[in-house]
Amino acid sequence: MSTPTVNPEILEGTAPSQTLAAVWNGGDDIEVRHFAVPELSEGEVLVEIDLATVCGSDRHTVSGRRVQPSPSILGHETVGRVIAKRGDIRAVDGAQLHINDRVIWSVTLPCGECDRCEAGITAKCRKLLKAGHESLDSGWALSGGYAQHVLLPAGMPIAVVSDGVPDELAAPAACATATVMAVIERAGDLQGRRVAVIGAGMLGLTAAAAAATAGARSVTSIDISAERRELAQQFGATHAVGSLAEIDEIDVLLEFSGSTRALQQGLALLSIGGVAVLAGAVAPDGNLEISPEYIVRSHLSIRGQHNYEPRHLGGALDFLAATADLYPWGELVAAPRPLSAIRDLLINVPGPTPRYAVAPAA
Repeated sequence: MSTPTVNPEILEGTAPSQTLAAVWNGGDDIEVRHFAVPELSEGEVLVEIDLATVCGSDRHTVSGRRVQPSPSILGHETVGRVIAKRGDIRAVDGAQLHINDRVIWSVTLPCGECDRCEAGITAKCRKLLKAGHESLDSGWALSGGYAQHVLLPAGMPIAVVSDGVPDELAAPAACATATVMAVIERAGDLQGRRVAVIGAGMLGLTAAAAAATAGARSVTSIDISAERRELAQQFGATHAVGSLAEIDEIDVLLEFSGSTRALQQGLALLSIGGVAVLAGAVAPDGNLEISPEYIVRSHLSIRGQHNYEPRHLGGALDFLAATADLYPWGELVAAPRPLSAIRDLLINVPGPTPRYAVAPAA
């Protein structure tokens, strides 16, 4: 049966005239205010947000460790339902998008035409736009998840969430889990390998679970927090230690802490043919000292991974669905708070839970 054509002149669903969003004006100045919802153009989607989790990178933005235009609407780990769209829009798996589909979407919106996009590195597109990173005067004001609604431009990679993946798992899949899928891919075959994961935050815990699921011989989690180390052992870590000095030779190093000192120690533990994938160093923390001779004689591969490709978005949801009964994913996200609490969640970390959340539409 052929798929019915969609008339781009017709708006499917219903779009409200206004929405509420938390605007970051720079520093610790965050205010919730009303916005007009623009008329949708062909290929655009309007999503009503059910849940948005707070990524550490947004805290870095608010604290000044990370540069971002302001005023803007932050938030890029988000899940919601399609309430309006214009045109025939496809998810990353090729399926047609429908009204009421529960969806997540990529952090990155590539142009699809530059040399980097053509080479398959769309996360580093030369004309890249990013969800939750664009200023209010950029032409994409409703880009962030700390809002009741978000407008997804034409070409945005979107994935439909199955009923088996609850909101508190789906939201961080749009950044943390998808990034881990990209890191695991860059690390190569982990079957029988000795893996060390630096950092037991949301990404590190997810990486430990992914490495264990991929057949690693051992998975060692390294974190200074005793609570996080205990949690890591529920997510596939065979060992959990407070320092890299406590472990021996490894085959694969996955770095999510952003600590140059810890990375320096971890690289020295790599065995012949070892692989290191760095994903945590997204803010300045000093330079590494490493001997080129050591890299050459040890046959080492050192790789960086920032963001991910559209395929990793669907891969993240598949991974969560497949491991729903293996790991206590629900323990990683605290109960959601109202949108008015977002300032407190961005400035004052309430506790050790890896992710805190707001429910903007509540």
